Amino acid sequence: MTKLIRPIRPWRAAATAAMVMALAGPTIPAAAQDTIAEIRLRKMEAEIRALQRKVFSGPEGKFFEPEIKQGEDSGGTAAGQPATSAITDILARLDALEAQLARLTGQVEQNGNRIAQLEARAGVATPASATPAATPTPTPSPAATPTPTPTPTPAATPAAQANLNAMSGGASNANPPAAAPTTERLEGVKAIVKPQTDDPGDDEYSYGFRLWDEKYYSEAQQQLKLFVDKYPKHWRTSYGRNLLGRAYLDDGNAREAAKWFLQNYQSDKSGARAPDSLLYLAASMKQVKDTKRACIALSEFSETYAAEAAGRLKSLYDSTRNGLDCG
Repeated sequence: MTKLIRPIRPWRAAATAAMVMALAGPTIPAAAQDTIAEIRLRKMEAEIRALQRKVFSGPEGKFFEPEIKQGEDSGGTAAGQPATSAITDILARLDALEAQLARLTGQVEQNGNRIAQLEARAGVATPASATPAATPTPTPSPAATPTPTPTPTPAATPAAQANLNAMSGGASNANPPAAAPTTERLEGVKAIVKPQTDDPGDDEYSYGFRLWDEKYYSEAQQQLKLFVDKYPKHWRTSYGRNLLGRAYLDDGNAREAAKWFLQNYQSDKSGARAPDSLLYLAASMKQVKDTKRACIALSEFSETYAAEAAGRLKSLYDSTRNGLDCG
């Protein structure tokens, strides 16, 4: 029997060609995908290394090995398992790198937050690379006795300081060292009784006045400084600053006296002893032979306190003017 050979129909030939083209066509896009994935992989690996150097820095600039093992990012498969394509291996490596990058980024943010909290607690700015450990505060010994702090000298107002420079030539910055008190002097100071009334501020001033009146000038200076520092708004404060200037003037320190006289006048020109302080300022300048400043103070006194110049302080005003050529 003769076997018939069927002719190949045109439509079947076309279909067969289409199938062949369809199978051969994906080879080009796959190569392109390999190239793109490899670029992404190299970029991710570079970022991972940079983060590792920052987060897991070790000695001498070294850094820890990445969490991805060599067997994982090589794309190798276990024995007995079917081999995967290059695209599958690269994508798996990218997924692993992206997961590691996310972990490292989160750790950087957590470290930054912890450092910011430590800086806020310490109250100082600390470099992010090294946060020093907190230093424990030493506990003072209960037996230690604090060194007494000397009473500070009240600062003059800017206007007072300007006038002081113009009218007194500036006060001395340091007082001459006081001589060691003798036994007789100590006994004499102890004999002066401090008043005890219902006005402690007036008691402090009165005690300073008694020391000055008995010519214990250095002790009077200390006591009157204590009074003006402790009671700056007391009704006796104008008296206290003026008497403090008198204590320095009578002790031979005219420039230190001038500072207190000028401060008392500038602080409250309507104070009870403001006229006295301005006139004694002129007397202090006369004592140091500064005629110009003495005349300035006298002129201001006669203009500001004309009634005092003609009344209660006339004798002191006349004696201070005597021997000065104020023109």
